Amino acid sequence: MAVAVGLVGAGRRAAEVYAPALSASPEVDFVAVWARSPRPVQALAERHGAAVCEHFEDLIERCAAVVFAVPPPVQETYAARAARQGKGLLLEKPLGGDIAGAEELTSTVVRAKVPTMVALAWRFSDEVRRFLETDAPAVEPVGAVGRLVVGPHGGGAPAPAWRQARGVLRDQGADLFDLLEAALGNIVGMHAHGDPRGWVGMSFDHQVGRFSQASLYGGQQDGPEAAFVEVNGPRGSADVEALGALGPDARRRMVAEFAQAVTDGRSHQLDAEHGLHLQRLVEAAETDLVLHG
Repeated sequence: MAVAVGLVGAGRRAAEVYAPALSASPEVDFVAVWARSPRPVQALAERHGAAVCEHFEDLIERCAAVVFAVPPPVQETYAARAARQGKGLLLEKPLGGDIAGAEELTSTVVRAKVPTMVALAWRFSDEVRRFLETDAPAVEPVGAVGRLVVGPHGGGAPAPAWRQARGVLRDQGADLFDLLEAALGNIVGMHAHGDPRGWVGMSFDHQVGRFSQASLYGGQQDGPEAAFVEVNGPRGSADVEALGALGPDARRRMVAEFAQAVTDGRSHQLDAEHGLHLQRLVEAAETDLVLHG
């Protein structure tokens, strides 16, 4: 049986990323839309055959799970309310407007024992999965290099104004950190330098004695956007380009796995606690930039 899902938010990201994926996923019944600004809700809901909700509580009553496409301070408030009503949550990153907000939201969802997933869409493409499950382990990696080059809209997906204001590290850093960790193990130390609104260079220590380096640039005006990760080890090297692999199929798979997590009553491996961990890494990198950039 399809999971009844409501969408919170009606901006560009909601309209161009989440709503099409929800509509195209047979595992989901896209039932309702709500946003604090009602004007764009009507058109979005009509386009996808969903109900318009005048109040957030109306959406909660209609669904078993909620997808969020709103700024972090808004998400942390409304996601906590949904969790206390027992609803599964598909959350944007960062989880909250700051670490304290993200920690409070994570504590709330853990206490409520609701299934959660963070929208790390790179992880759901065939190419990235093959890289992580087959190609990277085959080379027995000891190190990696990551490179992210995007323009103002952050890899083809519409980037909200608050993300653009914080720069490439805030917009795409969590995705790159997540992919490097999935290949090499958790990051336990880092050094960052550069400008968060331009180019950022980073070096990482991973907990299993592996090391990686990464560069992030968010000012590209021409040419293809790309997110490369290459791992190296005694048995050779393997690489993947994550942005080129990201498309409607990956987002539909993300939504389908979220629906399965809700059906099972268990959080996905990319859950709110993982999202909090990634937000702490991004915040630590930003602090390092201020101190040493």
